[in-house]
Amino acid sequence: MQRLSPLDNSFLEIESESIQANIGGVSIFEGPAPSHRALLRLVEAKLDSAPRYRQRVQRMPLGLGLPVWRDDEHFNLGYHLRRTALPAPGGAAELEALVGRVMSQHLDRDKPLWEYWVVEGVEQQRWAVLSKVHHAMVDGISAYELTSALLDVVPNTSTPRRRRPWHPEIATPVQLAAESAKGFFAPLEQIQTAASRVREAPRELALQALVTARTVLPIGRALAQQRHHLSLNGPIGPHRRWTRAVVSLEDVKRVRRALGGTVNDVVLELVTRGLRDLLRARGEVLDKRTLRAMVPVSVRTAAHRGTLANRVSTVFAELPVGTDDPAARLADLRAQMEHVKETHGAVAGETLVGIAGFGPPMLLAMGARLALRTPQRMINTVATNVPGPQLPLYLAGRRLLEAWPYVMLASTVRIATAIFSYDGFVYFGVTGDYDSAPDVEVITRGITAGMSDLLALSGVRRPAYTWSSSSTIRTASSSAGSANGPAGSSKSGSPRSRVRSSSPASGA
Repeated sequence: MQRLSPLDNSFLEIESESIQANIGGVSIFEGPAPSHRALLRLVEAKLDSAPRYRQRVQRMPLGLGLPVWRDDEHFNLGYHLRRTALPAPGGAAELEALVGRVMSQHLDRDKPLWEYWVVEGVEQQRWAVLSKVHHAMVDGISAYELTSALLDVVPNTSTPRRRRPWHPEIATPVQLAAESAKGFFAPLEQIQTAASRVREAPRELALQALVTARTVLPIGRALAQQRHHLSLNGPIGPHRRWTRAVVSLEDVKRVRRALGGTVNDVVLELVTRGLRDLLRARGEVLDKRTLRAMVPVSVRTAAHRGTLANRVSTVFAELPVGTDDPAARLADLRAQMEHVKETHGAVAGETLVGIAGFGPPMLLAMGARLALRTPQRMINTVATNVPGPQLPLYLAGRRLLEAWPYVMLASTVRIATAIFSYDGFVYFGVTGDYDSAPDVEVITRGITAGMSDLLALSGVRRPAYTWSSSSTIRTASSSAGSANGPAGSSKSGSPRSRVRSSSPASGA
């Protein structure tokens, strides 16, 4: 058994009729799809590398301790690995509708908190895997680590065999009661740990406390300021919309080299452009206005490798949607992110999350429900960026062509964006509340238009990025990549080969 951390448990507590704490994404592979029996054997053989996938949540009696992960003695892989197919023509509209529908459904708390949907009938003779995992199980980084256990770096078509039979570890009522007592007294353990640290390294601890205080106090003052009313905030329903966009990672790096900043700064500017276009299309006044985005960042280090618990902190960015000039928006975001690094904002955020462990589990659960279900106007949107591998991966010998992320909604935030980079491209997945955000495609069109604008400002003459609502994003960047970059392959079905040219970008 292993106890959930307070942060992991908070993702269980925030769920309601209209909030599902599901994260994941869509992986699109070249065809043909393997048989379902072959995939079952493959996943079964790999589960020893991901034991959490056979575990379910066990709550403690009377809620006195944090829940624990325990082996599911009735684990049935066939329940979790499912198969479906898109209606013809199997394009973006059909796939995005399926993602929205599947992600809108709560996971069964009495079983391990994940589902993989094998999706046949994707256009261009491709197939997909829709992964759906509860945020209590994993954060964005560890979610990728689990998925990567199924993937190979070479096109290996052989199916591995399970090395030994799996037998669940059965927890007795006495063990559960003991774990409950340990959870109840967890705050005392943390106090003893903190006291030990004070004795062993008082100077270092004092410096850390000072850095945290200097960072947290300004954040607290900023968050206390209520935002102007915007259509991005308000009640959300139980259903989700999802749409997507893709840009070349090499193009993002070209912009970074020409205009300054980091890859993450450029990506945030593209999200800012998309949200700016959305609010303008809705007729909202943007003069000198900013949107406050919660930006989860990983604080996972080599020491945390192999652990699945959430290791995330949070920083806040003021997205300058009221600024016309994209270069000025990028410079603004660059300055904000540099300030976060200089003040160790992410580390301070992690410290605050750790402080939650000092509270009794029952009170922590009540606090999580209150904080994340209560209507608020302090945060307008969420933008989370997870870096992925820059080399091709394979499942059952089929190449992974595209990797699209999905992020959950909570509280009164109606739109959130997830970003994932893989094999030369940056993939954006935008989640919207079904009822209040029917126009989320405006954001993805704005992202691709923003990429064209930034390239033009960088002096790159290139056909503009274009968007088709009936198929996947096409990028025009592949015509000018290197052998190792986005133009290095013409694999059928990849974004590299699905290129549309339009008029050359102006301003080069």
